Amino acid sequence: MSKVLFSTWQGEFIDNRNITDRDAWKESSFKVPANYEGDKNSKIFIGWNGLVVFDEDVDVIKAGTEYAAQYQIYSEACGRCAPGRWGGRILYDLFDKIARGEGTQGDVAHLKEISETMMKTSKCEIGRTVPKPLLDILEYFKEDVDDLIANQKKSPDYDNDNINYIAKVTAPCMDACPDHVDIPAYIEGVRDLQFELSLKATKQTMPLAHTCGRVCPHPCEDECRRANLDEPISIMELKRLGADFETEHGLDFLYPTEQKPLSGKKVAIVGAGPAGLTAAYYLGLDGVACDVYEALPVLGGEVAVGVPEYRMPWEAYRKDIEAIDALEGVTFYTNTPVTADMLRKFEKEYDAILLASGTRLSKKVRAKNERPDMEGYWPAIPFLDQINLNVKWDLAPAVDLTGKTVVCVGGGFTSMDVVRCSVRAGAEKVIMLYRRDEKTIVRNTSWEEYHEAVEEGVEFIFHSAIEEIFDENNKLTKLKVNRFELVPDPNGGRAQLVKIEGEDFEIECDYLIPAVSQDADLGYIPEEWELEKTSWNTLKTDGKTYQTSRAGIFAAGDCEYGPMTIVNAVGQAKRASSVMSRYVHDGKLSLLDEEIMEDHLRALRVYDKKEKVTGWVAGLPREESEKLDVDTRKYSQEEVNLGFTHEQAVNEASRCMRCYYIAMVAV
Repeated sequence: MSKVLFSTWQGEFIDNRNITDRDAWKESSFKVPANYEGDKNSKIFIGWNGLVVFDEDVDVIKAGTEYAAQYQIYSEACGRCAPGRWGGRILYDLFDKIARGEGTQGDVAHLKEISETMMKTSKCEIGRTVPKPLLDILEYFKEDVDDLIANQKKSPDYDNDNINYIAKVTAPCMDACPDHVDIPAYIEGVRDLQFELSLKATKQTMPLAHTCGRVCPHPCEDECRRANLDEPISIMELKRLGADFETEHGLDFLYPTEQKPLSGKKVAIVGAGPAGLTAAYYLGLDGVACDVYEALPVLGGEVAVGVPEYRMPWEAYRKDIEAIDALEGVTFYTNTPVTADMLRKFEKEYDAILLASGTRLSKKVRAKNERPDMEGYWPAIPFLDQINLNVKWDLAPAVDLTGKTVVCVGGGFTSMDVVRCSVRAGAEKVIMLYRRDEKTIVRNTSWEEYHEAVEEGVEFIFHSAIEEIFDENNKLTKLKVNRFELVPDPNGGRAQLVKIEGEDFEIECDYLIPAVSQDADLGYIPEEWELEKTSWNTLKTDGKTYQTSRAGIFAAGDCEYGPMTIVNAVGQAKRASSVMSRYVHDGKLSLLDEEIMEDHLRALRVYDKKEKVTGWVAGLPREESEKLDVDTRKYSQEEVNLGFTHEQAVNEASRCMRCYYIAMVAV
């Protein structure tokens, strides 16, 4: 909530221009960026949904001109329709003409006509939405416009170089992506059969294109505007096409930019999972050498030893890793657990350190008689380690569950991997117990992952939890399970799980695999560093620069946030590496305007679930990629998702509405 002078944002109308007491100003109901950063306050915010004015002295006409100029710059990326191509140029020319004191009332009429035409006939959202705040300026700041025209004078800040106009192009899907991947661009590359351009757009912010094109939970699809019309676009599956094209055609590694010469600066990275790999990638491209230390015998972290081969083929993940390893100055050390003494040494030898060690300690289910040394009690992380170290590299004994009953407790991706791996290991019966409902487990993972597990014979028992574990001679025999029901809160709060008396039941089983969550093992960090931690025993950072409470020590990924998705870890590490690259050269923590705007827009929210989307053909079906037959995949480690055919890929990419928006702040 921020006090504003004037607002038309998303249908909100606030006009405090005649109220001299600022304390009496109305507040905006949206999280508009009144404070840009630190001691910098915003003068005005202009975007796809209107404008918000914070400063009484801001030159609104000049700000509108600068906003129109941003479209003039960006519209070159499309130019597929006349209203978008020529309309944007006219918007800027006429607004600038008025702002420099040469405008006429005829120009105002022409501006309104062109704006209305663009909003009705432009093929993509950037052309439809840019005129909205400009029309608001013409309507609600008419006196200022008329004054410039009548007196043929420049607007107050027309020649003022001390004001910084900062713009950011976004889209609902890009905003929802923790890594802010330019999704419309890589989809456009697929649609136009320019797969190298598609991959380059992805790798601007996402180095693990093979990987996140297969195992991303795709939060972007939850905020796809196409869902307001029919069904969201299959964004994740389109991502892998550029990466697979690079591999299948034997192309050299495609990088988003040419690697800079090594600057002489060097950082240590603890952990070679998605966060550590991402940081090494972008630091390496920026000319900062990286030594990456990994405790496991293989690179890739939990994605390598936790995510099964049928879901994330090692050869595909390896391609992402090889592209990072090929960068000059990036060096990996496997089988190298980092200790406190090593970190003390690192702090003296390196210019900065990134802790990206992940969370590999399985939590307990908190049942009576729960003992890790009990035969048949097998935590998820070591279980998946053994499965995948065997399947992918033959570095561990094979897991044979033939004729066994396996019970897993959880409701996330790790638990899904456990039950589906158990099926492939020959288990006769596989059960997942989950305290919540089917809808929640789909939200925690994905619709595809849940339904594929059901197809493979996994039994899900919802609203359940283990009360007690039974054993004979330290060998697990059965479980006592409680049933729960959701009871609505009479005060309107969140419904509570309440045990149903008399509904307890028992399950005889051979293995119990807890997969409720994981903890970070931070025992390798020197105690005297006294790094501040969260209540979840993860490393506390400011969530923006990702520096810990100790100067020069950064953290990203699971050890900073707790168990998270790959794309979250990549997004954090991308930001951390950007900050670290500047830090090692000037010793200061700073964010780029691009990063500051990302944070503001995410707080504001780009996607409007209630928006009524018009002007597009509705009812175009979402393409579904072919999946390996159930009876085949249950007995193999072959990749389940076979991906789109050429025709499917083009059809699905053509459903994209190219929902780019422009936002701008004057500081």
